[in-house]
Amino acid sequence: MSQSQRLFEILQILRRHRQAVSGNYLAQETGVSLRTIYRDISLLQSIGAEIEGEPGFGYVLKPGFILPPLMFSEAEIKAITLGVQWVTHQTDEDLRAAAQDALAKIEAVLPSELRHGLTDNDFHIGLPSLPAPAISLKVLRQAMQQQMKLRIVYRDARDTDSNRIIWPIAVAFFDSRRIIAGWCELRQDFRMFRADRILEAALLADRYPGKRRELVNGGRRRKKHATRWHRRPANSAPANGASRVRDNYFA
Repeated sequence: MSQSQRLFEILQILRRHRQAVSGNYLAQETGVSLRTIYRDISLLQSIGAEIEGEPGFGYVLKPGFILPPLMFSEAEIKAITLGVQWVTHQTDEDLRAAAQDALAKIEAVLPSELRHGLTDNDFHIGLPSLPAPAISLKVLRQAMQQQMKLRIVYRDARDTDSNRIIWPIAVAFFDSRRIIAGWCELRQDFRMFRADRILEAALLADRYPGKRRELVNGGRRRKKHATRWHRRPANSAPANGASRVRDNYFA
């Protein structure tokens, strides 16, 4: 590992940890002596990296430091290009443009000998085979970002249509479908909705209360609890049908 690669790796390790990272850990991860780590930390500090700490206590990289234009590994470049391909093929026009802009910025700081990796498309992400949903991903992102309610007409697994007002909090992408998670005012509970079963959708002016992140955490706890009930032995399941609660989560 060259010195420039090692400096980059030290910054990456510090970025991954919120707590202080010891010099011994950095030395072990980069394969050099502790004395070399001390010199590398001093060098990084001299070029503007706001690294706090000292030998014996560990080091912390303060937020906001912009990584200098060192280099990405070939595997990292491959991961970046695959990610951009996926966003380009699976999302809306705004995210597609943002992904291409991000790739152009990365290309601008890459050494010339590595730029070919951005266009060496030996891996490919296929176009989705999903039918066009009644609600666009752009509108859905707006609803989540601004915490706006959605009025939808939803067709469940029994082909029964219902009018719902939901508070969308997350979207999951699968090969064959998209799933929208949110609070359902009709059910007074967290529910997951298949996008292909939404027949109509309209963005409402009403905003839902609280913070979306807190609702996401609440939904995860609810789902975990539902799964735990679902896995109980049949002879210990409550008579009110709690063992079926995970199946009813899509409703």
